[in-house]
Amino acid sequence: MRLPALLLSVFSLAISSTEALLFYDVPRIFGDEATGYGPIFEEQPQDLVYPEESAENKISMNCRARGNPSPTYKWRLNNWEIKLLEQPDEHYSLVGGNLVITNPDKSKHAGRYVCVATNVYGTVFSQEAIVKFGYLEMFATDDRDPVQVKEGQGAVLLCAPPPHYPDDLTFRWMLNEFPVFIPLDKRRFVSQKSGNLYISKVEASDSGNYSCFVSSPSIAKSVFSKFIPLVPLAERPVKKYPADIRVKFPDTTALLGHNITLECFALGNPIPEIRWRKVDAELPANHEVSMGGALLHIYNVQVEDEGSYECEALNSKGKDWHRAWLYVEAAPEWAYHINNTEKDIGSDLAMSCLANAKPWAYIRWLKDGYSYGKGELRFSSLTFEDSGMKRLLGAKKGRVVIECQPKAAPRPKITWSKGTELLSNSSRVRIWYDGSLEIFNVTKMDEGPYTCFAENNRGKANSTGTLSITEATKITEAPSDADVMVGETARMQCAASHDPSLDITFIWSVDTHVINFDLEGEHYERDMTYDSSGELRVLNTQLKHAGRYTCTAQTIVDNVTASAELIVRGPPGPPGGLRVEDFKAKTAKLVWSRGTSNHSPITRYIIQTRDSLSLDEEEWKNATTSPPVLEGDAEMANVVDLTPWTEYEFRVIATNALGTGEPSVPSPKIKTWEAVPVMAPSDIAGGGGGSRELTITWTYYYGRNFGYVVAFKPHDYTEWKKVTVADGEARRYVHKDYSIVPGTEFQVKVKAYNSQGEGPYSLTAVIYSALDVPTEAPADVIGRTLSATEALVWWLPVFQQPVEGYQVKYWRKYYDNEAAANRILVPSTENQTRLENMIPDSHYMVEVRAYNDAGFGPPGDIYEMYTKRPPPNRPPGRLRRTFSFTGTWVNVAWDHVEPYANESIIEGYKVLVRKVGHHTGVLYSTGKHYIDLPRPLFGDYVVEVRARTIGGDGAVARIRISAKAALGAPSLSIATLLLVALCSLSL
Repeated sequence: MRLPALLLSVFSLAISSTEALLFYDVPRIFGDEATGYGPIFEEQPQDLVYPEESAENKISMNCRARGNPSPTYKWRLNNWEIKLLEQPDEHYSLVGGNLVITNPDKSKHAGRYVCVATNVYGTVFSQEAIVKFGYLEMFATDDRDPVQVKEGQGAVLLCAPPPHYPDDLTFRWMLNEFPVFIPLDKRRFVSQKSGNLYISKVEASDSGNYSCFVSSPSIAKSVFSKFIPLVPLAERPVKKYPADIRVKFPDTTALLGHNITLECFALGNPIPEIRWRKVDAELPANHEVSMGGALLHIYNVQVEDEGSYECEALNSKGKDWHRAWLYVEAAPEWAYHINNTEKDIGSDLAMSCLANAKPWAYIRWLKDGYSYGKGELRFSSLTFEDSGMKRLLGAKKGRVVIECQPKAAPRPKITWSKGTELLSNSSRVRIWYDGSLEIFNVTKMDEGPYTCFAENNRGKANSTGTLSITEATKITEAPSDADVMVGETARMQCAASHDPSLDITFIWSVDTHVINFDLEGEHYERDMTYDSSGELRVLNTQLKHAGRYTCTAQTIVDNVTASAELIVRGPPGPPGGLRVEDFKAKTAKLVWSRGTSNHSPITRYIIQTRDSLSLDEEEWKNATTSPPVLEGDAEMANVVDLTPWTEYEFRVIATNALGTGEPSVPSPKIKTWEAVPVMAPSDIAGGGGGSRELTITWTYYYGRNFGYVVAFKPHDYTEWKKVTVADGEARRYVHKDYSIVPGTEFQVKVKAYNSQGEGPYSLTAVIYSALDVPTEAPADVIGRTLSATEALVWWLPVFQQPVEGYQVKYWRKYYDNEAAANRILVPSTENQTRLENMIPDSHYMVEVRAYNDAGFGPPGDIYEMYTKRPPPNRPPGRLRRTFSFTGTWVNVAWDHVEPYANESIIEGYKVLVRKVGHHTGVLYSTGKHYIDLPRPLFGDYVVEVRARTIGGDGAVARIRISAKAALGAPSLSIATLLLVALCSLSL
């Protein structure tokens, strides 16, 4: 007699962690007569980021499974079931199997979601989907400080993006107004990691107001910062500086098959050249360098691409280099898949599971959504208990509820039995009004089959399910109180015993806040090295991490908790209530109140000042006090040696044995009283300007009703010429004298005065009077057109000195206004340049002038040229391929492109063959409308065809060639060809 078959993917009863649900409309059938099957997912929920400012106010998590009978759905959040029926919720609703969250709340609805699909044959759990809330706050409204940089030096403008999630931001910089974005080239670079703008060498044309423009594609929002003024300071001659790498790519991990971009950019004058290499190996074949060398792209990363990468920046003054490691990892991928299996009762079965991954993948088996074992599964003498997806569980000494809610009208009478024993209400057993069976303080004796009987005047029905009792979860090692210092790692042990058939999860919370290890991984880490253990590590502990920590050991059946206190000792908190009680010209009296000691007595205080004279408004300096040393019990001090008539802010910092704490909130600003100037102006400089002028500049801020005495003389004179500048806000003086010889060396010095008297002179500086504009015009201006939009122009250089460079101006004759012409500045070391973005088939005028600091010289003779007609804007038509009989060649043909009357004549065609995913390949040129190409040996390739004209290349047409297709091309044997020939003759 044939034994009944066992289907290993079904089970008769589907239940939750504490409940069983009886079904009456689907019979339990196994073996050859079985027509039903358990749920199989067709659509599972996916990770998503919900914008906090979304106008939709709704999150939808998709879930769809097929099964016979059709499955029902439940959802779990952070391992807890969402009670959609028992506890109606204003946020959650179920549409089919999809979970809809209305008016999402970050504090309630962020977390890990799992869809649970159930029918009479069993239950399956979907993949976990993480819901996170995305946001991008506005930039701070505080004004950004101006950045002053000497011409030739490098500059870095900090973006400092506002708080946001996720981190997939893109950065651009605006200049002066929206939407004028600065173009990027070898001299200017925007890091897509930090958002900062880097300028390798600053030029006068960089002057303007800059704003960081930040976009978050995940939440479709953009914000921009307050404008940052960039002020180039003229310096003649412009100094040169060695290459200095400021953008350095860190050690990076890339996933197999993904793309990765490494950044490297340097400051320096001349502009540094960036070179990339892989240490001890060639750069990957699938790499690309862009943005003037600043970016290294590696496409479709492979295992062999792992290694150390180096970028080198060099110019004529020196070089710099940076090196970091690229690691390649691979997500788990099944080596083969398991399938539904049907076996005879009493037979044996082995099931294997293998996956490839880097690092090594952890593999476990689930039966009906719950842990069932590791490694290879072996069954001997199979029984019906080995089949299915899920079972009814209850924890020892816990409470179990089994529901019985048959579809019936009128309301049926419900009775219960365990095996052959009829059950009734007692101290441990209770039958509810709705028919559910509740058992208290369950033990192993309560295991077994339970049957619900329903009867009304229309008939009878019953259903049976089996109850299994698991071992109760118990804390075996509770966390202990911990006492650590700031910066140390705190450890809290937590271990528990549990039923070996169940998975256990450890959840940690601090002062009722559940720790999210995904979002708070910078400081919190779980050690899951050992089974049934969930040690918590608090990394780089800060004062904010102090509190009461609770460990919850949880299975699908029950959970237990244990708590401990974490004390964090650290530097003192900031002092409070700082104010200035009194002040004079050089002194100020401060008072404050003590801050928290953070479990270590305060030993001393430091007072710092910030004044309006500092070039860096964020620079705080330690103040001189009376008494010189402020003890830990001090709450008052006198600050001395201040500068008269200067605006000051003060702050106080406390120190204890564990370190120095955060500073207090700055005091309100005060301005010290007026006194005779004691400081001399600084940064005496100048030079340049208009013809026959001497320009003198300085930096100073001091006193009211004050001014400056500016003294200057030629270097070989003994008598100083003195001029009074009464404007206290002035920072420059221009002396115009037509007798001054251009480029004459002068000695200059400046002192300040006010109503109280005159201060000391500054140190003497050497500057030079302005140069005359060039008087010689560039000669023999000539050029030639390169295409419809580009041309090359050159000229004889001007040898009159000094010349800093040339201005090339070009515009369309009769159509463009000369005042709005395109302009290009060319350094004096070059006498040619490329003209770009020209209008095709147009008549252009070209003018060249020499220039220096004093202005532009006379123009050379105007050169006239005509741009070429544009190439056709239509790609070659009907692109097609034909494989040879031998399969070694492929013929690619296309329709000839007929140019219009206003387009350039077709000279031939360019054919580019490149591998799919690559940007470079092999370029061919042909005068025909077809080409024979060698068949690729492996992989997929793209063939690009475009017309070639004197006006440039036309639009591109593409066709794909697959090596597999080539291999599959038909081939005919000699016998077949002979047969075809004979048949033809017979006709």
